[in-house]
Amino acid sequence: MLNARHRGFSLIELLVAVSVLAILMAMAIPNFTTWIRNARVRTVAESLQSSIRLAQAEAQRRNQTVVLFRTNSKDCLPTSTADAAGAQWQIRSVPNPLMTDDIPVAIQCGVLTDVSAGVNLTSPTPGTGTAVCFAGDGRQTTLTNPTSIGLDCTAAATTYLVAPAASSAENRPLQLDVSLSGAVRMCDPGKASTAPDSCRR
Repeated sequence: MLNARHRGFSLIELLVAVSVLAILMAMAIPNFTTWIRNARVRTVAESLQSSIRLAQAEAQRRNQTVVLFRTNSKDCLPTSTADAAGAQWQIRSVPNPLMTDDIPVAIQCGVLTDVSAGVNLTSPTPGTGTAVCFAGDGRQTTLTNPTSIGLDCTAAATTYLVAPAASSAENRPLQLDVSLSGAVRMCDPGKASTAPDSCRR
């Protein structure tokens, strides 16, 4: 006769355990999927925020106008052209027109949406949020077709909206606001004005 301490699971006990596990998994998967989507949105928003701050810092360090724009070119070259829906970003110096030997330099490049599937990066106002130019003092500046990238810098408050491609109540978009003075702020457009990270302040 087997000792009770050495008995295994009965078939019924095993089926009950598997059923409970399946129910728990079915409840957890939607929440996990939402968490992944929101994490991807934050990844893109933080990457964009870092690139904006880097462009501003480079403009101040070089005491020279610097442009940040989106592109589809994966080669970090000073000849890359802009694309409003580009998955990459590039920071490029803008030559001083009074100096004939000054040439554009691709300072740094990075990736945006191609590393986070299912994330849309848009700007609520057409024509803004595509290229941002910073002067040597770190403030936004106006340039027409800087270094022939095909875009204008309008020196206006710029807003980027980073949102999941699949919209639902659980998916949380993030917004990046770049003021004319160069201040960069990430906020949540879905939160009430009383929240510290609300965009409605």
